[in-house]
Amino acid sequence: MSVMIDTAQAAKRAASDLGIASTDAKNTVLNALADRIDTESDTIVRANQRDLDAATQTGITGPKLKRLTLSGDAIGQMADGLRQIAALPDPIGQVTREYDVPSGLRVRRVRCPIGVIMMIYEARPNVTIDAFALCFKAGNACILKGGREAQRSNEALAAIAHDCLRDHDLATASLALLTTSDRNDIRTLLGLDAFIDLVIPRGGTELIRFVHEHSRIPMVQHFHGVCHIFVDRDADVARALDICVTAKTSAPATCNAAEAVLVHEDIADGFIPQLVQRLQSEGVEVRGDEAVCRRARQVVPATSDDWGTEFLDLIMAVRVVSDLDAAIEHVQQFGSNHTDAIITENTATAATFTSRIQSSCTIVNASTRFNDGFQLGLGAEIGISTSKIHAYGPMGLEELTTQRFVVVGDGQFR
Repeated sequence: MSVMIDTAQAAKRAASDLGIASTDAKNTVLNALADRIDTESDTIVRANQRDLDAATQTGITGPKLKRLTLSGDAIGQMADGLRQIAALPDPIGQVTREYDVPSGLRVRRVRCPIGVIMMIYEARPNVTIDAFALCFKAGNACILKGGREAQRSNEALAAIAHDCLRDHDLATASLALLTTSDRNDIRTLLGLDAFIDLVIPRGGTELIRFVHEHSRIPMVQHFHGVCHIFVDRDADVARALDICVTAKTSAPATCNAAEAVLVHEDIADGFIPQLVQRLQSEGVEVRGDEAVCRRARQVVPATSDDWGTEFLDLIMAVRVVSDLDAAIEHVQQFGSNHTDAIITENTATAATFTSRIQSSCTIVNASTRFNDGFQLGLGAEIGISTSKIHAYGPMGLEELTTQRFVVVGDGQFR
């Protein structure tokens, strides 16, 4: 327990210095880290291979194993991401509003760091660098608890980051990596609201519930992505087919992959057979309701559990709905406030969908896979928040800050 408290206290002290660090100092560290990751890619790959070997022995396969893998290309993308974050404008000190009040006071709203951010995530070692870089650029210290499946990879990446911090006279406590799997240790940290300002759990239902039940620290959750696409009767069929198929197959284990397609019954006879054939040709298992099973071959009959499930695999649930209202009702019942899309050429229908579906991102005529910080112009993201308080949707640099008031007077008193 004392180790956890010491870790949090050290991070708090580091955050105090990071909050006033210059933009040049932060960018220098990020660019140096990018260079080190490039030059030490072999070390990272070897550490990652040990994780992959251990994961394979425990039965992890398919998309979950892919999420754990750091290939040479993935490491290169990690380094490029660091350089991109270094090139982004520094949000700290940014004045978002400035005005005078009747008393003559000059009021400014100014962005400032949150402080210490703890992130608990599962088997994605690239998150270790992404989370550190974004927190660091926004003036925050971070405490990172990665999944045990990626422990060796995370340790190798954190060691390189610590070297860069030391080389530039910044506290290594700016990045604290936890390798403990003891839930009691995590409970201790979740009670340290005097030192930790925000916790971001990024993972499955069990992890989110654990943090929600035990945390005294404000939480922004990156919950599972049960993402829907509604193909309206006024959809461009060719466009809809491309969007639905690639929204699943391009990266099936990501949170913004589509898990369910809802098809308007007026176009179901022509659209369903084509959709099923395209999905199956890409290796996707289609689980459909009775109306889908009637219209296509080799469809697995869907159960009630298939609606509202994040498969994270080459599995897609497909359902025929009577109209727009039925599609909206389905999404509201089974969605997770992550990403939902409509394919339609009818602007009024699109407007109704986007106003009634209050997901973190609603999309018209494009893939759910575009709910991503880089794709939406934020430069990078620490995750996609499905909480509506503080941040909602992709969390970039600005979402890792808060705003305070700076007020200048000329002798006013009350």
